Amino acid sequence: MNSEKYIGLDVHQATISVAVMDSQGKIIMESILETKASTLLEFIAGLRGSLFVTFEEGTWAAWLYDRMSRKRLMCSVGTGPPEEKVRPL
Repeated sequence: MNSEKYIGLDVHQATISVAVMDSQGKIIMESILETKASTLLEFIAGLRGSLFVTFEEGTWAAWLYDRMSRKRLMCSVGTGPPEEKVRPL
């Protein structure tokens, strides 16, 4: 059984919209979180398997990249093709 999960974040000043997909591309979870490191990390801590996170480069990119790299998650930041942006952490 493949336990990879792909997490997409759409970050705004007050909220983060989160979508989690399985390795087959099926959305298995959606949530709206407050834009706060502890809330986001608590959400991610509840997920199991190999986790991959992606989010749009913008105002929040540095903050999110810092938090995700501390948790050693795979991160993709930007608008280019994933193979150009994915960095193992």
